[in-house]
Amino acid sequence: MVGLLDLIAHCTLLAAMLLGVLGFLFLGVGPRTGTYRTVTMLTGSMRPTYPVGSVLVDRPQPTSSLQVGQVLTYAIPTDDHRVVSHRVISVKQDGEGAYLIRTKGDANNGPDPWVARVTDQRVWTARGVIPHAGSLILTLRGPHAKTLALYVIPAICALWTLVGVWRRS
Repeated sequence: MVGLLDLIAHCTLLAAMLLGVLGFLFLGVGPRTGTYRTVTMLTGSMRPTYPVGSVLVDRPQPTSSLQVGQVLTYAIPTDDHRVVSHRVISVKQDGEGAYLIRTKGDANNGPDPWVARVTDQRVWTARGVIPHAGSLILTLRGPHAKTLALYVIPAICALWTLVGVWRRS
């Protein structure tokens, strides 16, 4: 019976490690290839389609093929240039070949207060979502995680080291 429990524990640990490695490759390494990128939804502006903590999988597409209704991920044309993922509500081309794009968050009452002027040949649009996969990222950005990382974990490591030193003598 103990041998079976050891085998189950070993297989569970291997599966967890494999899942962790695959998650790291998908979220950390894969986007470096340029074929896709991942974006974590930090706000509720796209609820219920994309809840807070969801990870969007964006793929590039030609700007000329962008259509109303698609979800565009882009740096907003304001001071902080933060990246948002909002639904396209209008696409027009200006006289210089640039595209003027209006967006709106699904949960927002009105359109975004800016018009994005896009001159790039391609844009990033949402092609898939992994609900709540980014919740860990949101948790790690919180104040409790910072306290753990800065104080609690180092204190535990220091105590563990001291106990190891005291035990030897």
